Amino acid sequence: MKHFRHIGLALAATFVVSQAGAQELTGTLKNIKDTGAITLGFRDSSIPFSYLDDNQKPVGFAMDICYKIVDAVKKELKLDKLEVKLNPVTSATRIPLMANGTIDLECGSTTNNAERQKQVAFTNTHFLTASRYVFKKSSGLKSIDDLKGKTVVSTAGTTNIKQLTEANVAKSLGANIIPAKDHAEAFLMVETDRAVAFVMDDILLASLVAGSKSPNDYVISKDAFSKPEPYGIMLRKDDAAFKKVVDAATAALYTSGEAQKIYDKWFTQKIPPKGLNLSTPISAELKNEFAKPTDSPNPDDYK
Repeated sequence: MKHFRHIGLALAATFVVSQAGAQELTGTLKNIKDTGAITLGFRDSSIPFSYLDDNQKPVGFAMDICYKIVDAVKKELKLDKLEVKLNPVTSATRIPLMANGTIDLECGSTTNNAERQKQVAFTNTHFLTASRYVFKKSSGLKSIDDLKGKTVVSTAGTTNIKQLTEANVAKSLGANIIPAKDHAEAFLMVETDRAVAFVMDDILLASLVAGSKSPNDYVISKDAFSKPEPYGIMLRKDDAAFKKVVDAATAALYTSGEAQKIYDKWFTQKIPPKGLNLSTPISAELKNEFAKPTDSPNPDDYK
């Protein structure tokens, strides 16, 4: 009888251990393990971070970083294979689609700030940018004050349109602010003279100008609506286990020197589909960030 009792206790102990093992995974990691899939949110025109090439495949600097994260998640979960699903997002839909579980990582050009951190989380910074505006040389704009009474466009759901709206009030500009559905539509409005300026992150403006029909027709302002702000891959809030894996993966990538090579591929060399070269060497501030990765939303932490 004792023999059976010991067997029973051993089986019970094994069951408890296996139960504990099963309970270790929570949130996003558990969902990825259960489904064998991870979903990446991508942008269609955030060159060179996340955009569609001529085969309608999402490519870019942020996409390459996300695929490195996918490799780390696959290794962490000890999976032989991990399906990568791709889901398009816009500036307006990216946070809701993250919050409702549609996407697991948002691979794009999303500014990490304190306000957004109330809704979502970010991993270590992969780029620094300031909010400026692009305009045609022929418009003769010299400063933000010259936008008084003009029609100005920015992309809906971005920090840029918020900064523009705040400046419009603070400086009594009386500008007519139009929200565009995406960056391509916003730039087209300047191109076709439906707006005098487009307010957006300077690197995204540079990529749009470089890919336009007449790059020499445009100027990017020296005046900025913000200090340099950090971009980060976005993930769900309050998911410490998944964030730990993602942070470790990006920190390893950035400190290894491999991130510099990926950066050079997208910012200093010809990129698909038109062979554009943005000719934007890595900044000293971003080099410092790669050496000591942080997910801080504070622009003052990047000097």
